Amino acid sequence: MAESNFKQTVEEKAMSLLDPIVAGEALELVDLEFVREREGWVLRLFIDKPGGRVGLDECSQVSRAVDPALDVEDFIPHEYNLEVSSPGVNRPLKKLAHYERVKGQKVKVKTYGPIGDPPRKNFSGTLTEVSGEEIAVEVEGAGSFRIPFKDIAKANLEFEF
Repeated sequence: MAESNFKQTVEEKAMSLLDPIVAGEALELVDLEFVREREGWVLRLFIDKPGGRVGLDECSQVSRAVDPALDVEDFIPHEYNLEVSSPGVNRPLKKLAHYERVKGQKVKVKTYGPIGDPPRKNFSGTLTEVSGEEIAVEVEGAGSFRIPFKDIAKANLEFEF
């Protein structure tokens, strides 16, 4: 199996297994990634809570909660490290609720293919609208772009200092 397929399978299984466990701890599993780093494989969970401000206590709490489930399910065929952290200031936007939470703020969106007129794949601007099917981003000097959710490859909040 190709490494990218293996990575994707592990991420999908981990998300469906761990999402309800993290929710049971009154926290949200925002995103996760399974990546090979210099020290080896890492399963990295990004958690959040209402009002933000995830600290070391929440990270330890989630680590203790998910560890037994990962051991029991045992779907990762080799050694890896588990890391739990906050999504940070440039937090990823994955779910509809994530977009709704940051409406009116600056976002960065990358699409799988070109969209709009003139066509582009990168959008940086203010998130002005969120519907069940698409979002609208107001790009300074270029106008408003409607971007279907299915076309979004990656999106995150763009922190303004």
